[in-house]
Amino acid sequence: MAHIDGVLFDIDGVLVTSWHAIEGAAETVQTVGDAGYKCGFLTSTTSLTRELIAAKLRKLGIPAETEDIVTAAHLTAEYIRENYPRARCWVLNHGDVFIDMDEVTWSSKDPDVIVLGGAGPEYSHENLSRVVQLMVDGVPVVAMHRGLTWATNSGLKLDVGAYIPGLEAAGNSAITVVGKPSQHAFDTAAQALGIAPKNTMMVGDDLINDVLASQAAGMRGVLVRTGKFHAPQLEGSKTKPHHVIDSVSDLPGVLGLTQD
Repeated sequence: MAHIDGVLFDIDGVLVTSWHAIEGAAETVQTVGDAGYKCGFLTSTTSLTRELIAAKLRKLGIPAETEDIVTAAHLTAEYIRENYPRARCWVLNHGDVFIDMDEVTWSSKDPDVIVLGGAGPEYSHENLSRVVQLMVDGVPVVAMHRGLTWATNSGLKLDVGAYIPGLEAAGNSAITVVGKPSQHAFDTAAQALGIAPKNTMMVGDDLINDVLASQAAGMRGVLVRTGKFHAPQLEGSKTKPHHVIDSVSDLPGVLGLTQD
């Protein structure tokens, strides 16, 4: 096992559920940070800006600053600026993250690029049909992430990853995914911590998009049995996480730490 210098936390399902802290989350992040590990957050949340996410975490007692947060929206804005610098973008997203994407030009009329964010009422039959027509006409599509679901107090909700295969098939075109589970997302988050991926531990509740994807990127993966954790999926997976723990409160033990 490579020496670990930093820890990346997914947020939904790992630290919070519907923005209620999971038991032990605040104490765990504090303990890990106090032990000298760099702590960051890599999230597919597309409903809040980085600043608001950091403020919500602090309100729950979880130490976090805006620069510690890497969101799918932030990653997508960088990708659009680098690859489509003057493009007009039509965004389908449930939530207002435009502050984190302020250098991107938004226009639903005659877009040059389509951006798919978090799923919600915006993913109507009319809008999705228009996405397919534009794909057939050659307009590229960028997805903020490939998450299938997210966990809430009322149960699982479908997310953009559930729509991507159908849109690709109907639109006869591939969709570029910028956030998790892309290698780029994990590399960018490790870079934000200032450490190499091989010296980074990723903690998530999504076996595929958080944990196995981070391991493929060279990180140490930790799966928590909270949030959208699904035991049959883990049992049926040929590739296993490096670590599986009941909740984030067990992470200090993985790192050889104890909580007071």
